[in-house]
Amino acid sequence: MDSKKLEILVTAVDLGSFTKASDVVGYTQSGLTHMMDTLEREIGIPLLRRNHSGIELTEYGVKLMPAIREFLRANARLENQIQAIRETTTTTIRIAAYSSIAMHWMPEILYRFRRLCPDVRVDLRMVDHALEPFELLEEGKTDVIFASRQNYSRCEWTPLYDDFMYAILPKDYPLTDRNTFPLEEFSGKEFLMPYGRFDIDINAAMKQVGIKLNVKPSYVDDETVIRMVGRGLGVSMMTELMIRGRTDDVLCVPVSPETFRELGMGIYMGGDVTDSIQKLKDCVLQFIKDRKICRKKS
Repeated sequence: MDSKKLEILVTAVDLGSFTKASDVVGYTQSGLTHMMDTLEREIGIPLLRRNHSGIELTEYGVKLMPAIREFLRANARLENQIQAIRETTTTTIRIAAYSSIAMHWMPEILYRFRRLCPDVRVDLRMVDHALEPFELLEEGKTDVIFASRQNYSRCEWTPLYDDFMYAILPKDYPLTDRNTFPLEEFSGKEFLMPYGRFDIDINAAMKQVGIKLNVKPSYVDDETVIRMVGRGLGVSMMTELMIRGRTDDVLCVPVSPETFRELGMGIYMGGDVTDSIQKLKDCVLQFIKDRKICRKKS
């Protein structure tokens, strides 16, 4: 039996007319009349009597109305319980990822994951600060992070990819046919530091060769830094993932000695690794495996 028709029947009876009920339920008066005629045919007995002042229940309708109201109350309770169960069983994975990873990796990873777990909701949060994903993880504000390795003891870390670093130079920089850029050559030059604490990785690389950079203050995004280098306002250093698709106006040369940041996936150490998070991890590892195969072929 169609509960919607019964709900409209009760509304029309309580208000005393189809005209008043039509304003409440959003149907035309003729539409309500047709719906109630259909309901009476389905039940097989007349429920309503029309008169000059509106509508009223027939004697059969009066007898059935308490049972109809109870049916609608029971149906509402059932729908509420179903919704409550759905809400408790809906799984959500909260992900925090560097902007470069979110841009170049996450669309394909999430596409694969949705095909595997269509009922799992994913909330993706893009961050630009190198330490923010780890802070969010420790504060319980995210479930999974994609970032570069940092010194956080409470993070269970899965290495994924070595993101190699490149010198970002003006187009007219005199490389003299060299295909690498010594880190020592940054010494004395105006250096545009990428924002978001990327200085942690850069300073670690410079420390190995004993170089102290002449950092020119800039608090702009990576693309703006690259554009500034392109206009001869300094030099910089970024990783392959950070510069991808943005290199038309600059020279991008691998640094020597070879330097990289380790990108990986992190979850809170000691936390529950749910089935959905494990499946996400499987998707990520397969994505990385496929990606490395593609790079070798290219």
